[in-house]
Amino acid sequence: MNNLIESVTSFFSGGDQLPWCSRDIIANCEKEVTEAANDSDEAKSESIMRLSWALVHSRQPEDVQRGIAMLEASIVNTSSPLQKREKIYLLAVGYYRSGDFPRSRMLLDQCLEIAPDWRQALSLKKAIEDRITKDGVIGIGITATAIGLIAGGIAAALVRRN
Repeated sequence: MNNLIESVTSFFSGGDQLPWCSRDIIANCEKEVTEAANDSDEAKSESIMRLSWALVHSRQPEDVQRGIAMLEASIVNTSSPLQKREKIYLLAVGYYRSGDFPRSRMLLDQCLEIAPDWRQALSLKKAIEDRITKDGVIGIGITATAIGLIAGGIAAALVRRN
């Protein structure tokens, strides 16, 4: 019985393996960015990257959106393929967290062009595909239920009429 409950819970919750980030960690990263303002460009960039990571892994939608905006603004100035891959991946996480699965999948395809065997990107892409499939199954179920209710209502009306 417990296995059944777990599988149903996992089905409806999404079951991704991405970590969540707390407000305390985000606050510490914000403090680190402020303190790094007078440091070298590399130190500032690293602290901003940590803050972006924390924001897209937040449970708060406004933090995720802020992380997406930071990453989109910083990706333009990224020349290193490794840094670009990391930022694109974090953007994909942000879009995944915000529910924009097609955009997230497109970004992951870009990551996989840079590093085809990157396990994190492959894992997130599978989670997205599973989520899209699950949403489709739920949508079909809702549609079938609605059609059944309408047909039942019509049948009941016809029976009452006769």
